[in-house]
Amino acid sequence: MNVFEPCDCGSGKTYLACCGRLHAGQPADNAEDLMRSRYSAFKRGDTAYLLKSWAAETRPLSLSLDPAQEWTGLKIEKHEITGPDTAIVRFTAKWRLGKQKGRMTETSRFRRQGQGWVYVDGVVD
Repeated sequence: MNVFEPCDCGSGKTYLACCGRLHAGQPADNAEDLMRSRYSAFKRGDTAYLLKSWAAETRPLSLSLDPAQEWTGLKIEKHEITGPDTAIVRFTAKWRLGKQKGRMTETSRFRRQGQGWVYVDGVVD
């Protein structure tokens, strides 16, 4: 891995300084950081991280990703603290599957758990 490799989430930081540190086990400082790391995990096909960063009460037993689907961009539209240990992040993620292109907009709920954050659920527009 190139230490200067840009992060998949579009933060402008290197992967190792951004999402890579969370994928390696460091807790997220806030809900937006966790959202970015989850997008990066989707892009990299890292289902183990996706499941680990998901709240136990809403986490599926398993997760399968389509390896042909390519995530091509992330835009964070809103990060809002909604309570002492809760937040929402609204984002749009672009994807490509063969010749088909699309985008998904979701408002996701997050909860602080221990030293970091977990994804609870989301509503897709």
